[in-house]
Amino acid sequence: MPLDWPQRRRRTPAAEATSRPASLTRDQGLWLIGATAVTLAPHAPWLPGWLAALCGILLGARALLLWQGRRPPPGLILVLLAAAGSVGVRMTYGHFFGKDPGVALLALLLCLKLLEIRSARDVVATILLCFFMQLAVFFEDQSLPVALLALFGTLVAVITLLAQADPAASQRERVRSGAVLFAQGIPFMLVLFVLFPRIQGPLWGLPADASSASSGLSDSMSPGSISELSESAEIAFRAEFIGAPPEPAQRYWRGPVMTTFDGRTWRAARTQETGTPSYTPTGRRFDYRLTLEPHGRRWVLALDFPGLTTTPLRYASTNEALLSRPVERRTRLELSAYPDTPTGLDEPPAALAASLSLPEGYNPQSIALATRLAGGARDHNEILERVIAHLRTSGLIYTLQPPLVGRDSVDAFLFDTRRGFCEHFASAFVVLMRAVGVPARVVAGYQGGELNPIDGNLVVRQSDAHAWAEVWLAGRGWIRVDPTALAAPQRIESGLASALPAGEALPLTMRQNLAWLRDLRHRWEALSNAWNQRILGYNPDRQKELLERLGFGRDDWGALVGVMTGLCVSVLGMLIAWASWQYRKRDPLQRCWASFCGRLARKGYPREPWEGPLAYGKRLSESLPEHAQSLLEIAACYARARYGGTPTSADIRTLNHKISRLRL
Repeated sequence: MPLDWPQRRRRTPAAEATSRPASLTRDQGLWLIGATAVTLAPHAPWLPGWLAALCGILLGARALLLWQGRRPPPGLILVLLAAAGSVGVRMTYGHFFGKDPGVALLALLLCLKLLEIRSARDVVATILLCFFMQLAVFFEDQSLPVALLALFGTLVAVITLLAQADPAASQRERVRSGAVLFAQGIPFMLVLFVLFPRIQGPLWGLPADASSASSGLSDSMSPGSISELSESAEIAFRAEFIGAPPEPAQRYWRGPVMTTFDGRTWRAARTQETGTPSYTPTGRRFDYRLTLEPHGRRWVLALDFPGLTTTPLRYASTNEALLSRPVERRTRLELSAYPDTPTGLDEPPAALAASLSLPEGYNPQSIALATRLAGGARDHNEILERVIAHLRTSGLIYTLQPPLVGRDSVDAFLFDTRRGFCEHFASAFVVLMRAVGVPARVVAGYQGGELNPIDGNLVVRQSDAHAWAEVWLAGRGWIRVDPTALAAPQRIESGLASALPAGEALPLTMRQNLAWLRDLRHRWEALSNAWNQRILGYNPDRQKELLERLGFGRDDWGALVGVMTGLCVSVLGMLIAWASWQYRKRDPLQRCWASFCGRLARKGYPREPWEGPLAYGKRLSESLPEHAQSLLEIAACYARARYGGTPTSADIRTLNHKISRLRL
């Protein structure tokens, strides 16, 4: 039933169209509530919990008022709700200026605007705010699901506008008209996407919150830190190799190198950076394209060991590849790797000294064990062999759920719990080596990766996070040693799930027996990667490459604007021509009348543009008195069918019959 809102005083005739009272039917109100709900749904994960609940309550209140046919609440109540919500946003974020508090306030105001609707202007303002909020969701996430939700929300908002414009239309007609309008906008969207100048950087640029929260490795490592990260199936990066990828045993993706140890936590030390690597790349070369997900650090997480590339990289003295600024958005890099390259052959004495230090008073049992293993050894190579042999035969167990350890974490792991994750193995090995004078350090990063059979990309997840060790040997430089492989060699060859003890709980997506789930995940991730590479990855450089292939210069923006305008005008012309053809195709009554008018025009009696059917029929009867009766009947028949309601097939047959019987 219709709801009649109080009428506002009209100040000017021009404002009447948007300020007159809105008589919302229940159907129109439901479309408005539905458009608001669909608009706010994608924002829910990023809104504070209390605000998401408040928005749900306000939408429910609006639906209840609509169902009961009651008027909107008094303005004072809405003002108090707006003030209380604003205070809550201020207390939640600590400020009003920025993306997150701004979107939160808009979500609140959208629900309050829906509650206060009293005029047609309020209806239009609500729908326009829905359109803006569908854009604002891209400030948080630009993934394919969010894009589909935003497109669906836009379609619902368009249908809502049609429902307000034509209350008598059926639901089917509204949905069909909305879908047609939506489809007509797609060509313009494509033209603007391809040709409109691209701007590098995030959609939102305020320093306080320009980038979303990111996850991944830290520049410190303590017992349990990597095992917690390894429970996540979130993608860390993808690698697309040109040719065959390296075998699993060489898929070490280097992150922070940690040299300082306080007895429990390893930390990365400050290193020197240069524009070229400190080693000379030799041996086999693997070329690949790396797509990094945001992790908030400068690490490239490149495959050991990166060579020179067209990408401007910085190279640390500990062999990490770095970017000039933290990775705050998805980044695509063209890289090469030389896994057989020797490094650290001329390591400075200061770096070697830093790789020998141990805190005093920690892990006495481990230091005594190292001293015993090194007794009588000829050189560091023999010490390394003895330590590896001991760890291989000491019955250590690789587990995703290591027990807690105390102050002497290495002693607890080697002599008490004997259960640990990769950080326990790497830390224990480095402490043993340093205790007997062999330079050693911990390297954190990722190991392995899973080939996606759909698109051929190597997908590396947070669950592939790993820690290993490097020892320095005279004449050989830094040598990688992965102590985890001594207890669980399957971890290196087959991944985390294969290396854990039987019966240990695994995340759902890592279970080997759910082949259908893995296949579904591969297909979805391949689709998401295509979206990221082709749509989100369409940056200014790729746009310039495309335009150059089309014949435009790098600074030829004037011609580009002309082409873009011409294409938009051409698309508009084609849509108008299509709409006209569709109208004539769908309106057989108009075709009959147009045929009649054309026939008379060829006889020298064209219809004037301003002339209606009855006036035209009267003029024809005066000019052709011998056919006056037939001409008047034809004009009257068309007028009744056209303006007397929806024409039926019988009306059209009658008009066709009368026209066919006319003999001129």
